[in-house]
Amino acid sequence: MKKTRTCLSLLAASTLLSLTAWSQGPMTSATPPGWDASLTKLFGEIKAFSAKTDLRMLDKSGQETMSLGGMSFALLEEKVRVEVDMSLMKSAQMPAAAVASLKQMGMDRLVSLVVPDKKVVTVIYPGLQATVEMPLPESETAVAMKDAKLETTKLGNETIDGQPCVKNQVVMTDAKGQKREALVWNATNLKDFPVQVRITEGDNTIEMRFRQVKFEKPEARQFEPPAGYTQYADFQQFMQAAMQKMMSSGLDTK
Repeated sequence: MKKTRTCLSLLAASTLLSLTAWSQGPMTSATPPGWDASLTKLFGEIKAFSAKTDLRMLDKSGQETMSLGGMSFALLEEKVRVEVDMSLMKSAQMPAAAVASLKQMGMDRLVSLVVPDKKVVTVIYPGLQATVEMPLPESETAVAMKDAKLETTKLGNETIDGQPCVKNQVVMTDAKGQKREALVWNATNLKDFPVQVRITEGDNTIEMRFRQVKFEKPEARQFEPPAGYTQYADFQQFMQAAMQKMMSSGLDTK
């Protein structure tokens, strides 16, 4: 029993490291999976909504290497909230036993809050009642996003999940002149909401698809860290504390 629990703890610890490494690429490490705060510009005049979001990662040949469905996504002005259930992730690099260990240790659910005007991203682990606050990259702050420009070119018309869409190529140029390109499917019967976004970064392509879109204004408190949680200054500090807890649990002979 003692040996088995130790192995589970080591597995969960290695999984935590793997998830952290995954979250650091191919997008910005501080922001939610597949997201970049500057992408809020793609929502145009839509300043408040909530939706379910499905994420896919494709390699350069177009083969799916990872998927994560059922994320809860909410926008309020420029603030973003993304809630993730890691047990729903499918990836050849993430064995089922590793995800099960994360769930056992209370690390399977996480919430990311992106607040550009405060220049911070807060990652919340409800199962551990812990938060990690990090600075938002300067390129994704409210001032930087305000100065960013979009150039849109219509490529055609397509249907996504039964929604008639205009497929657009969007070129985003930040204040420093750096450009990023995205393919965006804007639903004509949903206020031109971008129901699908696809961005290529290096050899990887990130695809996000939004469904069950609701335009009701989310509550402001959803974008604030919960009171009473233990706060960590960075991921390294959090990981050290989490792994110490896991190892202590694994070595417990009770």
